[in-house]
Amino acid sequence: MAVRVAAVRAVAWLLLGAATGLTRGSPAVLGAARSDAGTRAMCSEIILRQEVLKDGFHRDLLIKVKFGESIEDLQTCRLLIKQDIPAGLFVDPYELASLRERNITEAVMVSENFDIEAPNYLSKESEVLIYARQDSQCVDCFQAFLPVHYRYHRPHSHDGETSIVVNHPDLLMFCDQEFPILKCWAHSKVAAPCALENEDICQWNKMKYKSVYKNVTLQVPVGLTIHTSLVCSVTLFVTILCSTLILVAVFKYGYFSL
Repeated sequence: MAVRVAAVRAVAWLLLGAATGLTRGSPAVLGAARSDAGTRAMCSEIILRQEVLKDGFHRDLLIKVKFGESIEDLQTCRLLIKQDIPAGLFVDPYELASLRERNITEAVMVSENFDIEAPNYLSKESEVLIYARQDSQCVDCFQAFLPVHYRYHRPHSHDGETSIVVNHPDLLMFCDQEFPILKCWAHSKVAAPCALENEDICQWNKMKYKSVYKNVTLQVPVGLTIHTSLVCSVTLFVTILCSTLILVAVFKYGYFSL
């Protein structure tokens, strides 16, 4: 009988010890959990602001990124913005080359076989890589600048405008040294050129961020189909008139030698 009581007590103590171990956990697990919680508590959100400047068919896309007060050595980090350009817009690669020469922006087209003269309905989406620069007026801020232009659109039957939606970009970050706080933001690795002037490939961290605005929506004026006959008639009349005046001037003031 005493043996049975002792056995029951031993089993009870084992069960109690197992339950206590499950509740408390090992020091290593608790330490890792506390470390992760402390890191998350130190994290501040990445804030991205995307806006379009200027009016008319030629606009400027401005992207600003603010990291907060948590990173002290942003000088060791580079920021790359991967921006998708919808079919209704285009970026002129020759203009980008000129801007790079004048050190105004560092952007390059990724898409090949790109036609800047094609209308919207014959175009595809394109992709641009923009190497953001640190903002001189903000210690923990980056900004990027990209000129964009409207394409021609099909005329509509009723509404004289159409909408173009510019989606939020992918934000990529590469640092020369490891920051524990990057664990808060990075959620995947992306291979991309390390810099604009060389072809080396780096593994960039794709960052999570919070956008100030929703996707940018642009309103583009388009022609109306009910004006087709009028526009064609006026265009044909002006063409014939100008051609006639040129021919008259040539025969009247021109010099002909046989």
